[in-house]
Amino acid sequence: VINESQKQQLEFASYSSRYALGLFYEAGTRMDVPWAAQYVTDNPCIRFISIDNKKRNIESPETGPSVVVHTTVMFGSEHLDSDPAEVQQLILSHLERIVPSLPKPASIKCQKWRYSQVTKAVPNCLGQMILHTQPLLICGGDGFTRSSFDGCIDSAMSLAEAVKSHL
Repeated sequence: VINESQKQQLEFASYSSRYALGLFYEAGTRMDVPWAAQYVTDNPCIRFISIDNKKRNIESPETGPSVVVHTTVMFGSEHLDSDPAEVQQLILSHLERIVPSLPKPASIKCQKWRYSQVTKAVPNCLGQMILHTQPLLICGGDGFTRSSFDGCIDSAMSLAEAVKSHL
């Protein structure tokens, strides 16, 4: 469906890798931290921690809290092909040092993002690429702009304009 030039442009894009860890707690569990989210700058493993329901302002006595942890890009790259159980334990050991007051979770989910954030966007595409016109096939997303909310909006606007011009 795509031509060689399009293929080369798409192959130019690159993405960082990282892990996310979700810790899920029973209803009524208290989180004794004074923040809803914290950006961590001095840890080789963890970059971001949030008490997710608190961050989203949806605290409820019926629903247990959850903690979301994102690793650094370097950690994600270094452990991309590591055993997920070992990676989970590494992240948990770093988390314990950063937030020792966290209670033991009811369950944990460790998620690898091989393609997390755009490090190099597809060049010369301005938010989207038309792969085929009959039928219309367009691809877009932050891989055609930048990894941010604004990048996603820019791509969505570009996609909408491309579709509109083919109606």
